This record gives sequence, C-alpha cells and structure tokens, in this order.
Amino acid sequence: MTEKPTCSCGQTETKRLIFPCAGQSNAGQLTNLAAIQLVEEGYGKIVCTALLATGNEGLVKSARNAEEVVILDGCPLVCASKIAECQGIEVGQHIVVTELGITKGPSKSYTDDDIETIVAAC
Repeated sequence: MTEKPTCSCGQTETKRLIFPCAGQSNAGQLTNLAAIQLVEEGYGKIVCTALLATGNEGLVKSARNAEEVVILDGCPLVCASKIAECQGIEVGQHIVVTELGITKGPSKSYTDDDIETIVAAC
C-alpha cells in the first residue's frame, strides 16, 4: 500500500503564522531569510505559501484560526497577499520588501542589513 504524502506546514500552530512569498528575486529570497530569522527569534512559525495556494484544507483552517497572519511580499506584485486573499485569510501584517527601500534585483543581491530591515519592520 502506498502512503499518501502529507505536509504539516502550519497545521498545528495557531498563534502567528508567517507566509513568505519566496519569489525568485532578491526581494523574494529576503522574505524567506527574514521569516527564518523571525522564527529563530520566537516571533512565529513559517508556513508554506505555495501550499496555501493549493487550498490545502488543513493549512487554510490553521491560517483562519491563527491569532495573526503575517504576509511577507517581495515586491508590488504582492503574490503572497493575493494567495491569502483568495483563500479568505485575514492578514494582520503585510510587509512589502520594496516598500522598505530595498531594490528588487537578482536573487543573490542582498545583505544582512536587508534581512534586519525586514525583521525590524515586523
């Protein structure tokens, strides 16, 4: 018998959930790096924005029941925010990296200070 693969992204955490856009550009990559640092600082839990886009029932339920949902978008396209909206998720904080003075560019074009800027905005 083949077991169906499962994912536990966000299915047990109900406090603060962090959805990074995780896009290809530096701005998108910075959302992941900032989310990791926020988790390490005890700010919340990273959950999978791509899984949310599929409408995964467990993740959608967890996000709807969370005390706060934080969306980290890399650029003005606000993909992660649109995904949350499509799933009926209420967003508590929405941060757009390019609105923090960080210019969107190649995926490896960022500094540790850029990560700190996003973490501080949260």
